Amino acid sequence: MKICCIGFDLPEGKVKYQDEIVITLDQKLSPKKISPFYVEFTRDDFSHCDAFLVAREKIWDLLILDLEKLEARRDRTADAAEKELLDKCLRYLEQEVPLCDAPFTEAELTLVKVLAPLSLKPTLIAAEAPEINDAITQVLKKSGLIFFYTADKKEVHAWPVQRDSDIVTCAGKIHSDLARGFIKADIINYQDFMQVYNMQEARAKGLVKLVDRDYTIHEGDIIEIRFNV
Repeated sequence: MKICCIGFDLPEGKVKYQDEIVITLDQKLSPKKISPFYVEFTRDDFSHCDAFLVAREKIWDLLILDLEKLEARRDRTADAAEKELLDKCLRYLEQEVPLCDAPFTEAELTLVKVLAPLSLKPTLIAAEAPEINDAITQVLKKSGLIFFYTADKKEVHAWPVQRDSDIVTCAGKIHSDLARGFIKADIINYQDFMQVYNMQEARAKGLVKLVDRDYTIHEGDIIEIRFNV
């Protein structure tokens, strides 16, 4: 994930997210490998970032770019419906509301995405500079991302996924074969897993759920995929 900072003097480059679940799973399992989540902080790379972290007093540095682009588009279009939608976008921008926070219908959002305004990306406005890990946490929340985990003696791995994703989508994050050959998945929430010695004990206590492809992932789920290809 690449986060563009505007108005904050955060160091550029990759930063490891200090995920308490990864830390405690590492302590519990002592795996051979840890795969935490990394974020890259950048400045001025507006087009290629995934999200923005913006100081309140610098919000116009971002919004003015959308304002100029959408005004030019509105002045060129002969389509009344498009002009109405562009006027709606411009009203929110003039009120210093990034377009990711504007209330669009699904149909409107589809059209706005085609225009690709920058502030349609998750945009977190902060009054003061947050600590780096707090900044990442807030941007993840703004982006609608949660983590699920794979965890055993070989590796503990944090996997980001959109909230409300189904288990097959999560399986595909790990490897395309797991999604293609998905049969079922074993699920235990992190809090339950920390109360037992291992997965065998968790199964004996009925803490592990066997779920089908329509299961919706929850934050902190630890998963094992059953598949056949």
